[in-house]
Amino acid sequence: MDVHSQINKNTKARILSIDIFRAITMLFMIFVNDLWTLSNIPEWLGHKPADVDSLGLADVVFPAFLVIVGLSIPFAIKNRIKKGDDTKNLLIHIAERVFALLLMGVYMVNFESINEEALIFNKYWWETLMAFAFVLIWNVYPENDGKQKLYNGLKFLGYAILIFLAWIYEGGNVENPMWMQTHWWGILGLIGWSYLLCSLVYLFSGNNIIAIGAAWMFFNLFNVAVFAGWLEFMIFIKPYIWIVGDGSMPAFTMAGVLASTIYLNFSESKKPYTFIFIIVGMGLLSLVYGFGTRPFWGISKIQATPAWVGICIGISLLIYPLLFLVIDIFGKKDWAKIIKPAGTATLTCYLIPYFYYPIISLIGVYLPMSLRTGAIGLVKSMLFALFIILITGGLNRLGIRLKI
Repeated sequence: MDVHSQINKNTKARILSIDIFRAITMLFMIFVNDLWTLSNIPEWLGHKPADVDSLGLADVVFPAFLVIVGLSIPFAIKNRIKKGDDTKNLLIHIAERVFALLLMGVYMVNFESINEEALIFNKYWWETLMAFAFVLIWNVYPENDGKQKLYNGLKFLGYAILIFLAWIYEGGNVENPMWMQTHWWGILGLIGWSYLLCSLVYLFSGNNIIAIGAAWMFFNLFNVAVFAGWLEFMIFIKPYIWIVGDGSMPAFTMAGVLASTIYLNFSESKKPYTFIFIIVGMGLLSLVYGFGTRPFWGISKIQATPAWVGICIGISLLIYPLLFLVIDIFGKKDWAKIIKPAGTATLTCYLIPYFYYPIISLIGVYLPMSLRTGAIGLVKSMLFALFIILITGGLNRLGIRLKI
């Protein structure tokens, strides 16, 4: 059986629990990204410093999102094959998505080090124009309505804005100015590289559990090898070619790919509880691996230590089967309706704060500190996250939804 036939032999095209898991994760991502606006809140909610052997809530959210990216890959590729895509078309589609993620990631990460004094206008205008350009380029425009020239023109305008922003950009400081750099690629860039590696593994493995499991083990072992010093002889090539996050990022994503591949293989025999049992086992083993490696290199998101990888994969792989049981087996899904847009229009949801924060900064209107302190502040940030998701749903109904 060829690769396409092996991938396409299963029938179920989507698991609702993946969308809801993505929506929950997006809700918490917006929440933790808003914590910088608060004061006097529990330390465990935020990111931990690189040299602290600990894990905050914020350190768990992004790994969960990478696992969810992996959970979605088998279904996305399978659906495109059903629509008639061959390997060439699939590779083009993967390349287009990776390009979009890397481009957005690089622009976003460069905003963090922008030198406002060297700009011709306020840095928040630069950020707003960047986000606006992303919308113009990757909005899902209507098809067959006779306005394709207009839509192509809007996409061209989006790229023109990005070129202009790159042209006027200056980072660093007066003594050491610098142009745009890849830096650490930004959140979306890390997703892009992980998606590339794991999509290619899945595409050419043909839904083979052993091959995909071996790839997952490889990325984890690569991560360990970096910290153990086994790859010191290769360190000279690291600035030019390396596995993103020292193997940690694709390790997260590959865990999700493996979980969905296991589901697809067990869906034919209709053994959902066997699937749940296996994924829970994977989660527990990941926790054992994570805590087992903690004494050697500690838990650190910034350093991307093996303990961080194992513990975060374990957490995600224990949460997901619970959602699968409640949503896909028991059919209890109505409770998640309010956050549904965050799971189906995730890029739109992620981008909205890139309009909100700079606009608020430009007009200079802020909530009083009494609403941004302690428990009240935490409620405010959670309501803010829900507000962003509701805006996402409203924009979807108006025909504004980003997709790459």
